[in-house]
Amino acid sequence: MTATTRLQIVAHRGWWTARDEQNTLAAFERALAAGYGIETDLWWRDGEVVISHDPPRESAIPLRELVALYGKHQSAAPLALNAKCDALASLSPRLLAPLVAGSWFFFDMSVPDMLAFRRASLPFYTRESEIEPVPALYENAAGVWLDQFADDWVDAAVLSRHLHAGKAVCIVSPELHGRAHETAWQRYRDAVAAAPGSAERVLLCTDFPQQAREFFAA
Repeated sequence: MTATTRLQIVAHRGWWTARDEQNTLAAFERALAAGYGIETDLWWRDGEVVISHDPPRESAIPLRELVALYGKHQSAAPLALNAKCDALASLSPRLLAPLVAGSWFFFDMSVPDMLAFRRASLPFYTRESEIEPVPALYENAAGVWLDQFADDWVDAAVLSRHLHAGKAVCIVSPELHGRAHETAWQRYRDAVAAAPGSAERVLLCTDFPQQAREFFAA
């Protein structure tokens, strides 16, 4: 097995086949059955943590149902939780307790809210992008969310810098921002292959998990 086969694939809003399946139990079930991690979005509504990219409606899926799916599949796959509102540091931990320790993390919270995650000793990823070249609370973060809003800037030097600092990294694949991904994927594959033993700490958040599995196993 090569190092690249162990790059961890995170299905953006689950493994969906049509856009209206994003952030649904069907998409989450499909991802976990295939062995992929999941990225999803959290809000709270009426004291309950729910899954929704936008302000949640009454039909929003409770987080506890996704946690139950992880238990059903006995999965330790990564769970990346996009904090779409504040106060999740106090509302979420007991819900996530059944998950495998170290398998989940929060990201994209505001800096003041990030301080609450630090105080609660909850795992979070800070963010680096072309807009945020200096990641906030870097020393306290479990990893770095590498977002590429306009340009595909993540390369071997970027990955090496964070990996040598002891951080995990999650790369936002270019298609999430409407760009082609093929050239960038080749660059990531070469970078991970050049750093033996690091692939377990490199995640790729993608809309194309099956294609990514085939590509990075090649």
